[in-house]
Amino acid sequence: MIIKINNKRNKVAKKIRDIFQASYTVEAEMLKVIDFPPLKRTISQFLNSDSEFYAYYITKNIAGVIEINNNQDLTHIQSLVVYPRYFRKGIGRKLVQFMLDTYKSNIFTVETGLDNHPAIKLYKSFDFQEQEQWDTNHGVRKVRFKKRI
Repeated sequence: MIIKINNKRNKVAKKIRDIFQASYTVEAEMLKVIDFPPLKRTISQFLNSDSEFYAYYITKNIAGVIEINNNQDLTHIQSLVVYPRYFRKGIGRKLVQFMLDTYKSNIFTVETGLDNHPAIKLYKSFDFQEQEQWDTNHGVRKVRFKKRI
């Protein structure tokens, strides 16, 4: 079950941060980077974020979260995280499909580390096309994908 969650509530923001920490710790290891900005996000930053957050629940537990930035023409996946114990169970796929079904934009975008092969495989399976690659100042080669409807 996917439900919009209120990141403006302290308890919810803490849960969002917990799943970000768990998931992005694995991604940082995959990308071989120590200084990884997603791991530095504070509860306050989640509380003050204007993004929309949706959680995938298994029973009463949050198993995955997608963070969306949206305007009429463009929907951007700011973050997509899954608790490591739920990896490879289709949760990321269900969250991306939910976003595509829910938002009626003409363009969808997402960025990830070039060495995050599971994420790249997921986005390509939804016909996202690579747009560009670049190096960040924290040592990660990133890639941006776009999907036009």
